[in-house]
Amino acid sequence: MLHDMRAIVVMGVTGCGKTSVATALGERLGACLIEGDAFHPASNVEKMRAGTPLDDRDRQGWLEQLGRELIHALASHDRAMLTCSALKRRYRDTLRNAVPNLGFVFLKLSPEDAIQRVSHRRGHFMPASLVDSQFRDLEPPVGEPRVLTVNALDSLPVIVERVASWWHAPGVAAPGSTAGS
Repeated sequence: MLHDMRAIVVMGVTGCGKTSVATALGERLGACLIEGDAFHPASNVEKMRAGTPLDDRDRQGWLEQLGRELIHALASHDRAMLTCSALKRRYRDTLRNAVPNLGFVFLKLSPEDAIQRVSHRRGHFMPASLVDSQFRDLEPPVGEPRVLTVNALDSLPVIVERVASWWHAPGVAAPGSTAGS
């Protein structure tokens, strides 16, 4: 059942809208927001700025830190949200190991749309040249428990409403989701 799901990860490739969705959702539901990018070590940020994709070793310590941040947030808040690409199943499992009953909202986007969005984004360390590497690493969370997949091209209000309904309604999954216990 989803009623015991106190935390979610808003996930997907760069440019899918993780921060926009999580910010709007946090305002609507009063959930604590953790911006995953803020916890990358300087070495990861510099690597990405230079156009070099992160590998599993680069991400492991970061994912473990994000799990600790979620635990900390849940100690003082009813609900918490994390923005994190969470591209591979093993990355999601690292977060699940830290926080049982963790949910995931997968913002699905095509490579072409991701490149378009990232190319027009200002002030972010992730260049458009790394979009392809994100899709190479992406293992969509198909068949995994407590996952809601949404079209990242839907309007922000539509996405927020869908996620809020899914997360807020005990034991009720939105159409197209793969919610499980």
